Amino acid sequence: MSEDVKKADPPEPRPVDTVTEPEQGHGHRHLGIALALISMAQLMVVLDGTIVNIALPHIQTDLGFTNASLPWVVNAYALAFGGLLLLGGRIGDILGRRKVFIFGVVLFGVASFLGGIAQNETVLLASRILQGLAAAAASPNALALITTTFPAGKERNRAMAVYAAMSGAGAAVGLILGGLLTEASWRWTFFINTPIGLIVAVLAFRFLGESARQTGKFDLPGAFTGTVGLTSLVYGLTHAASDGWGDPLTLLFILGGLALIAVFLLIEARSRHALMPFRILANRTRGVSFFVMLIVGAAMFSMFYFLGIFVQNIMQYSALKTGFAFLPFSVGIVIAAQVSSALIARIDPRWIAGAGTAFAAAGMYGFAQLAVDSTYIAHLLPYILLLSFGMGLIFVPLTLTAVSGVAAEDSGVGSAVLNTVQQIGGAVGLALLGTISTNAIKDKFTELSPELQKAAEAGQSPEQIQQLQGQLTALATTHGFTRAFVVSGFMFVGAALITIFGLSIKSKDLATDNQSGNVHIG
Repeated sequence: MSEDVKKADPPEPRPVDTVTEPEQGHGHRHLGIALALISMAQLMVVLDGTIVNIALPHIQTDLGFTNASLPWVVNAYALAFGGLLLLGGRIGDILGRRKVFIFGVVLFGVASFLGGIAQNETVLLASRILQGLAAAAASPNALALITTTFPAGKERNRAMAVYAAMSGAGAAVGLILGGLLTEASWRWTFFINTPIGLIVAVLAFRFLGESARQTGKFDLPGAFTGTVGLTSLVYGLTHAASDGWGDPLTLLFILGGLALIAVFLLIEARSRHALMPFRILANRTRGVSFFVMLIVGAAMFSMFYFLGIFVQNIMQYSALKTGFAFLPFSVGIVIAAQVSSALIARIDPRWIAGAGTAFAAAGMYGFAQLAVDSTYIAHLLPYILLLSFGMGLIFVPLTLTAVSGVAAEDSGVGSAVLNTVQQIGGAVGLALLGTISTNAIKDKFTELSPELQKAAEAGQSPEQIQQLQGQLTALATTHGFTRAFVVSGFMFVGAALITIFGLSIKSKDLATDNQSGNVHIG
């Protein structure tokens, strides 16, 4: 792969997309309302990435999810969102971005309502898949609509800044709002999206301009093989938690998923309308950036998932208190991102991102030391801050290097691929870490179970035996979660090494790319 990052890579020959109808703006009136609508839709999508994590223990209790199946509440959404994100953007280019955006927000509202009324695992997981599909339609076109609705210059720059701020604030708002709504009922973490989606859809017809439509084809074979392949792989990894790694069905789904992913890559290499053009990856700097963000996504999903359950089930925090407990994480990321932005012009990206992955690895090491009697101030907060600061140092330089040297016409695709690998990495990572955790919990509980027999033989009361069982379950659960954190820590160590030895771009070259307009952060 080429390491030339001082100028844009020449794009491969491909069909020229032609405009089939004129731009349909609204004279750029009511820009404040238009920005509010786009921001609300983005906030709704971003919220869903964190708000449900707070509700997971309550969902598990009410609907009877097992430790092995509970990760699917997160993964069903992440797989549909990440697997179809690139297709959603392409459909918007061809059919009209406002049209696809409105479809996405309406479907998100409907799917959220179905999740709120779900009475069993099947309905809830189906609603999560629909939410992911809807997010894949709404999210990429929300950003694209800013360029359709806002004139270039001051107005568009301000809109981009608000959009980025809304994306960043969504995680923090999701933590608090998730805790607050879960206090009433976990179902409200879904219901809240329905009125937002419907209101945004109705007002979007009036206040958002339609984009110029382009000709082209949908890469449906690529979307199908990629999404189904990833789903099969994740299912196989999850299935290993209940039936073991050597189970024929486990191996069938894992190998089948890998085969479909290989077919997806072959399709993308040959397609003239590829969702993920190989020219985006054909550069060492970008390839390393995407791979590291894949690993980071895999490790990060585990932090929110396992800690959210640990804080509520083991430390006995309420849902609202749990949301506030995670709030320093969002604050730390914002501060570190500002520091990283200030350093990027003077220090090579490999050292900033490398330091960030090292900080994150240290944070995971701290979580791996958790015990049933751990306290928030002494055992959680220091490592939450350490991990958050590390993540802030990772995101800024790797976002820039991931689209460094990309031709202007491909800048949007480069940003979309970055978002896609984060979602996919998170889903695959959580499936793997969830299986590791579940197996460790089973083994530990088997090791501790003779204590129950001894208690029964000693003539203890049923209440005492039940209390002992709860204590042993807490010990086993903590053990399983800490094993997952150990693996996450090693993931970050690997990411640090890949970043330091793999990234070759210099800060001055990155600045040149940025000045030439080839860097686009979406």
